[in-house]
Amino acid sequence: MTEITCKLLVIGAGPGGYVCAIRAGQLGIDTVIVESTKLGGSCLNVGCIPSKALIHVADEYEKLATAAQGKTPFGLTASAPALDFKQAIGWKDGIVQRLNNGVAALLRKSKVKIVHGRARFRDGKTVAVETETGPKLIRAETIVIATGSAPVELPFLPFGGTVISSTQALSLPAVPGRLAVVGAGYIGLELGIAFAKLGSQVTLVEALPRILPLYDAELTAPVERSLSRLGVGLLLGAKARGATPDGKSLLVETAEGEERRIAADAILVTVGRKPVLSDLGLEELVLDMDGSFIRIGERCETSMRGIHAIGDVTGEPMLAHRAMAQGELVAEIVAGLPRAWDKRCIPAICFTDPEIVSAGLSPDEARRAGFEIKTGQFPLAASGRAMTLHSEQGFVRIVAQANTHVILGIQAVGQSVSELSAAFGLAIEMGATLEDIAGTIHAHPTLGEAVQEAALKALGHAIHI
Repeated sequence: MTEITCKLLVIGAGPGGYVCAIRAGQLGIDTVIVESTKLGGSCLNVGCIPSKALIHVADEYEKLATAAQGKTPFGLTASAPALDFKQAIGWKDGIVQRLNNGVAALLRKSKVKIVHGRARFRDGKTVAVETETGPKLIRAETIVIATGSAPVELPFLPFGGTVISSTQALSLPAVPGRLAVVGAGYIGLELGIAFAKLGSQVTLVEALPRILPLYDAELTAPVERSLSRLGVGLLLGAKARGATPDGKSLLVETAEGEERRIAADAILVTVGRKPVLSDLGLEELVLDMDGSFIRIGERCETSMRGIHAIGDVTGEPMLAHRAMAQGELVAEIVAGLPRAWDKRCIPAICFTDPEIVSAGLSPDEARRAGFEIKTGQFPLAASGRAMTLHSEQGFVRIVAQANTHVILGIQAVGQSVSELSAAFGLAIEMGATLEDIAGTIHAHPTLGEAVQEAALKALGHAIHI
């Protein structure tokens, strides 16, 4: 068995793992990274990146279809669009491959050794890896667990046949004529809306009384209106019970207790994600757990000295940028730098139609935390830029402490508001006040002006509303 020794071993080359390894390499740390599948993890290969590519295809197709129907108010017409779905999937796959290659190049540039294979702990300092060229034994001073997450499978709707996960949804051979989506969280809504725009008859089934339960109803209301516009069926307070024996229908118990059959060429299950920790040999370790997740401290340390955990294996929020930030932090801790995890502001985005962004505290969260607050809200219907984009639904909302005017949170819903997330996060991390934002000159015409206007509204002297 080939033996490798290193200072840092990273298990998993997703966003958290590869960022950790690259930063460690930059800091001169002898680093090895192990990945059982493709570099980039779920986000790059079967999640964030390919889903956004598919959403873009759907948006462009809808624009052409709208123009072909003569429904644009600005005089644009077009012939009925045709979609080569295989070519669209090929384009998406090409983006993924380019990014795979980019991650590999960055790891090599940072002098990180890449080992392809499945890792399993022997003890807290030793990991065995099964590779195509035979087993390798890696001994490391510090080990980082960054194995990510996978879609949750329902026991009464096991994946296979017409029942698919988000992974399979991103590589379908054709657009399904009828798509039933179980779960109206951000994954189900993003993919459901995309396929509706591509021509699927989509039905969403959600056990809770509303969509996107992690966001307040004011933020999600424009998305519900969009679902209605797209003809998406929405069953709230309904429970999926399984598929018919032929797999061509989803059995649902409605909120009224009635049984319904939803005809479907594909049944997409998006009820959450679970940490990937099986077959990792954790029984050889003594790790404190929070349910199925690994418990960590403010330095992403586990209960065992020399072992850290980052990303989805450590629980919510399961976001790639959270994992990346944790990966960079751990690399710098291993290098001896004074770092600690600050989760004050991790922006969350739903790439729905329209998009939703939330950074920091919502009004209700701020009140529950004991703050007296001021809020300011600016409708995009009053934004010149939103008008020129022909997308006026939505708003920007700002939440601040009533006495100090320090920003506690910023939320937005509307077209392209995801690109405002960096400004939201920066304002909160820098401790900005309402006066700071109101006094900053924002370029005109941009959607960013709505942030300034929301701050002015909170101060009591909005200009454009």
